[in-house]
Amino acid sequence: MSGLLIRHTRVAIPQGLCYGRTDVPLAETFEAEAATVRAGLPWVPLAVWSSPAERCRRLAARLTAGEVRIEPRLAELDMGEWDGRKWDELSGAVHEAWKADPWRTRPPGGESAEDLVARVGALRAEVMAARPERLVLVTHAGVIRAWRSIGEGRTLAELFAEPVGFGSLTRLSR
Repeated sequence: MSGLLIRHTRVAIPQGLCYGRTDVPLAETFEAEAATVRAGLPWVPLAVWSSPAERCRRLAARLTAGEVRIEPRLAELDMGEWDGRKWDELSGAVHEAWKADPWRTRPPGGESAEDLVARVGALRAEVMAARPERLVLVTHAGVIRAWRSIGEGRTLAELFAEPVGFGSLTRLSR
């Protein structure tokens, strides 16, 4: 079995923006970053799946000459009504509850970290049962951390202390 999780390349957004599901522009360096990601692949992908986000779909398209499968479970954490807003604009009881326990607390109209792990866990179980060869999943830092949390038996909180770089490659591991 061989496969990779790849985080999308850098984005061009204002500092401090909450952008889970918001489609945001890619950095001007996208083409060079995409070429670097492609050059770093250990093999030619047989299948490429992508989050629905434009920032992932554009990178996925650069990694294959074939079709890209859009997989909704590869989407970033849904921040609901907070998505697309500046973090420093958010306040109130729900925001305070979320800061205290993002594991179980959902932003208004969004999902909790627990929801993210459940969603990614269902996808992970399917992928791992299929024992894919040369599968590339283009996604987001939150999804990669959730995947690793399940596979490594570590908490999502632990993994938030470890950076997931833009354009980084993470092996699909049991």
